[in-house]
This record gives sequence, structure tokens and C-alpha cells, in this order.
Amino acid sequence: ARLQLSKLGAALTELSDKISFFNVFRYITFRTGGAIVTALVFVFLFGGPIIDLLRLKQGKGQPIRSDGPPSHLVTKKGTPTMGGLMILSGLLVSTLLWANPRSPYVWVVLGVTLSFGIIGFYDDYLKVTKQTDAGVSVRNRLIVEAVIAVLACTAMMHLGRGAISTSLVFPFFKDLVINLGWAFVILGAFVVVASGNAVNLTDGLDGLAIVPVMIAAATFGLISYLAGNAVFAEYLQIHYVAGTGELAVLCGAVIGASLGFLWFNAPPASIFMGDTGSLALGGLLGAVAVAIKHEIVLAIVGGLFVLEAVSVIVQVVSFKLTGRRVFKMAPIHHHYEQLGWTEPQIVIRFWIVAVVLALAGLATLKLR
Repeated sequence: ARLQLSKLGAALTELSDKISFFNVFRYITFRTGGAIVTALVFVFLFGGPIIDLLRLKQGKGQPIRSDGPPSHLVTKKGTPTMGGLMILSGLLVSTLLWANPRSPYVWVVLGVTLSFGIIGFYDDYLKVTKQTDAGVSVRNRLIVEAVIAVLACTAMMHLGRGAISTSLVFPFFKDLVINLGWAFVILGAFVVVASGNAVNLTDGLDGLAIVPVMIAAATFGLISYLAGNAVFAEYLQIHYVAGTGELAVLCGAVIGASLGFLWFNAPPASIFMGDTGSLALGGLLGAVAVAIKHEIVLAIVGGLFVLEAVSVIVQVVSFKLTGRRVFKMAPIHHHYEQLGWTEPQIVIRFWIVAVVLALAGLATLKLR
């Protein structure tokens, strides 16, 4: 089925040589729009049956953290997880239909996304079957994620042209570039793994992670389109990376699938994304950032995810060294719950932060 969808997308593009109407399929912008709509409709159509099936198979649903906010034991108990399957299926179908199958970057990023999704699925599976909030050990999960990320970054390094393929590019500066050589693979892998786990930590309230993911995907979809276009890249004085424009289509598929998922995840959620979705989407954002040479910009656009991850690190380090906690509870969204903020207040305010950070990230394109 995947092969047939890929062939269909290629056939539509080739028809443009014979029938003028099909010229629209040459444009990345048109195919990105098509990817958004296709993924959205797919999740709308199949989301309900998938939720019913997962609820039937999981029984008690996702286990709720015993050390988490007490209210979650009441409001979220029994809700099924693995909703990331809805997102990944819509994303996959849409990407295979609309993206150019000749683009190696699409396959590399898609490979990272699905691989991280499989890791997350196994983690969710262990949690559901054992009815515990402890799934795959953190150590083992990070090792597998690191191997996948290293392979992906090595592939992207070989796909690039010249020294820029192994360089770290700094935003706000026209010519500040550091060639890291093979060390770039380590840096790139760190970005991919960190991004996946940061989104995973953010996914703790209904709708909290999925909207910032959409915002980041829209931002990087635009940057991918610009970085993959020689004319726009030269005008904006950003580094041109041939072939990465197709990643805009993949980002569009993320937006559409995520919108469909949000329909079911809106409070009170009918299903949770789970590690299946959060790890996959975070890994996707990290891989796209590495491909288009905007790793540092990801830290700005995804600043909300960074804040969530840092809050956990600070909490753990502080408790181990001093026996004291900096936050009432980590990740930081639980801290605000303990302060008395309602769940909708936290979610919407964090969305606002995500929009502001995305605008800051886009500003790096011109402020040089």
C-alpha cells in the first residue's frame, strides 16, 4: 500500500509534462496544502474506530502517575493511550501521496519518525499491559534512539553539499558557521534525541503538546521551503540545502494529522497521544531542524519543550544534590497545577508562549 501511494504521487507529478492542469503538482506549496487536508480527513474518518479499538484492547487505559496531581487519578483514569497511531497513520498516508518520493530527505526524516514511534509504541504497550507508569527503561530507550539518530544524521551529512553539511549555523549572524566535521553527527543525534524526549515530557495535559507541535511544524515547514529554494535562501541570506523543500510537505502532513487528533484530544480527551506520538513527533522536528541546518533555531521555536525538559533536569539534579525540589512538581506544567492554575489556563497560556517563540524563531530569518 505504501509503495502504491508513493507511485501515485510520482505519477501525478509526471503527468504535468503532458497535461497542463497537473502542473500544480510540481509546486511544493500546493502539495503541502494537499498533505494537510489529506492527513486531516484521514484522521477524522478513522480516528473514532481507532479509539474504539484501543479502548477495547486496553481495558483500563493508560496508567496514571501515582506521584502526579491527585486530580488526574479522577479526571484521566480509563482514557486509552497510543493515540499517536492516529497521527502517524495519517501522516504516513499523506506523505506518501503528496511528497516527492525521489527526495532522500523525506525518507530519512520519515524513517526517524516511524522508528521513534515504534519505540514509543513499545513503551506504551508495556505500560498498558503491566498497568504501571514505568515502561522501557530510560537507559535502553535512549541508547536505541541514539543509534537511530546517529544513522539518520550520518545519512543527512552525506546528502549535503560541501562543508555546510557538517557545519553548525548560528542564527542572527550571516557568516558565523563552525565546521564540526564528523562531530556534527554527534551534535545532530543529540538534537534529534533531545527533541523527541522534550516533546514526550511536555505531553502531560489534554492538548498541551499537540498544538505547540503543530506550531513548530508550521514554522519549520516554512523554513524548509525557504531553505530548499535557492532564490529565497539567497535573498534571506540563509544557507541553501538542496532537496529539503520537500520537508514542507511532511510538515504539512504533521499539521493535518495533528489537527485531526486534537479533535479527539480536546478536553476532556477521548484518547492520549502517548509516547507513540510524542516521541515520533519530537524526533521528526529534530530531524527536520538538522536537515535544514537550523538546529539552534529549533531551541527557540521549541523553547516550550526545552523549558519542560530543563525543569525535569533541574528538579532531579537539585533533589539528588541538596534533597530539595525547585518546583512543586516536574515537568513544569504540573508545577502550575500545584499553584492552582486550571488545566485549560495552563494549556492555553503555554500555547501562547509557543506562538511567541515561533515568531521569534521566524525573526532569525531576517535579523542578520
